[in-house]
Amino acid sequence: MPTIAIVSEYDGTDFVGYQIQDNGRSVQQVLNEAVSEVYKTKINVTGCSRTDAGVHARGHVSSLEVPFYIPEDKIPLALNCLLPDDCSVKKAIYVKAGFNARFESLGKRYIYRIQPGRTRSPLLDRYAHYVKAEPDIALMQKAASLMVGEHDFASFCAAGGSQKTTVRRMFAVNVRKIPSTGIIEIEVQGEAFLYNMVRIMSGTILYAGLGKLTEDDIRDLFEHPDRKNAGKTLPPEGLTLEEVYYDWSKWRIAD
Repeated sequence: MPTIAIVSEYDGTDFVGYQIQDNGRSVQQVLNEAVSEVYKTKINVTGCSRTDAGVHARGHVSSLEVPFYIPEDKIPLALNCLLPDDCSVKKAIYVKAGFNARFESLGKRYIYRIQPGRTRSPLLDRYAHYVKAEPDIALMQKAASLMVGEHDFASFCAAGGSQKTTVRRMFAVNVRKIPSTGIIEIEVQGEAFLYNMVRIMSGTILYAGLGKLTEDDIRDLFEHPDRKNAGKTLPPEGLTLEEVYYDWSKWRIAD
């Protein structure tokens, strides 16, 4: 059976998250329904990660086996006719047998968006966390730089995770302010992540920008891990999974 990787984009506001749950509509559910209808048989997709309720994605990747061949460029068109308005398949890629969107991932890139200022923008509420204060970008950038590399991120993990180790490697952590919108973007690129890790990292970086945590405080979070000493877990609406990394040269099959 052919194996496909599909790249999807979704607004997570009205989803209970990526993974199928009993308490509401999930991204995995609507994808399963669409691919099963196109291929006229029950198909379950495997996601690269389980984004939480309210978290968005621009480049989420799922893998699935299908019973027959459809040209790559036709697959998104067929699926998008069946998907709801808040979810879309952007791309489909034929891959070698054995490809698994979760286990073959080499890393992910997230962006957490914050809208600071005296007044909030209702047009940004679904996609950026509002704060009344104006954090110091330079202090946020210094805090972010301390998170790059391999560390014990136990201070940045919410209860409920199933990880065997809390050591993770971050490729890059960047902070920038977008002049046209005033939005602050915290970009995190890493090999793998703990439960709520990016939202807690973002809350900690924000606290640094507000003067609530110093550089020494952040260093201490790695040397003496303790969740209660890090910043708060920021709300889900500010977080977007932007990209997932794979060695496509190893897995992709020419269409």
